[in-house]
Amino acid sequence: MTRPDTRTALLYGDSNTHGTLALAHLDDRRRLSRGDRWPGVLAAALPDWHVIEEGLPGRTTVHDDPIEGDHRNGLSVLPAILESHRPLDLVVLKLGTNDLKPRFATGAMDIALSIGRLIRSVAASACGPDNGAPAVLVICPPPILETGCLAQMFAGGAAKSQALPPLLAAECQRHGAAFLDAGRHIAADPLDGIHYTAAAHAALGAAVAAEIRRRWP
Repeated sequence: MTRPDTRTALLYGDSNTHGTLALAHLDDRRRLSRGDRWPGVLAAALPDWHVIEEGLPGRTTVHDDPIEGDHRNGLSVLPAILESHRPLDLVVLKLGTNDLKPRFATGAMDIALSIGRLIRSVAASACGPDNGAPAVLVICPPPILETGCLAQMFAGGAAKSQALPPLLAAECQRHGAAFLDAGRHIAADPLDGIHYTAAAHAALGAAVAAEIRRRWP
């Protein structure tokens, strides 16, 4: 079957896919412009791909959030989003940071296994070309810092985030998903220890674009 001129990638993530800038205070709602967010950088670098940006601040892997709302559960809404945009050639999963909040009482291994659950959901969706499964690329978030106004909200999360990359890489290998460690390319903004600067978005977008070109030429 001839490959279409334009392939479609869904970027499924949290506030760092949404483009939220580091918070100076809890009511800070600043967001990078579309072209400066890493999905926009990626889209500009891959003109032969249709890039769908799907980032929700506070989104978890598989957890209902008792404070920020059940709609933050990434697993529960994923099937509807996949079906809304099918056929999808590629799903890029970039989640796990919000699972580090102590309210969820999860360790690095559980976060990796939760992302594995998302991979299985994509694989079973029949939302790829010809009712097959989309390819999956998992991006491991960079380690967080327990600083600024979010320090208490993410207390204890820094050590867990540092332990996540090898566990998540192994989980991706187990499920046949591609893996990219964002921590090799960017770091969190020390203002709040969670979100990224514009320069980091640019670097991440370029790194993801290079990985997609390498794996799906």
